[in-house]
Amino acid sequence: MDKVLSARVDESTLHRIGNLSRQLGLTKKAVIENAIQLYTEKLEKETSTDILEQTLGAWSRTESPEKTVEKSRHAFRDAMQRHQK
Repeated sequence: MDKVLSARVDESTLHRIGNLSRQLGLTKKAVIENAIQLYTEKLEKETSTDILEQTLGAWSRTESPEKTVEKSRHAFRDAMQRHQK
């Protein structure tokens, strides 16, 4: 499942991503994903560690997904009500 990521990047970096995208015939998403994959592999070789193994499960929650969604929606509604007053 794809998730949305928002990040501020330098304008030159944005241009480089766009140029690579056009040159390689890939989407910007694919360029970024490939770059992350290559960077991860490079770090694993240099440090002899498995980045994914170290971070796997870092986002695990003890509550059910339904409960997480319910709490998030409640917090969002509360925030919207505060701003409407």
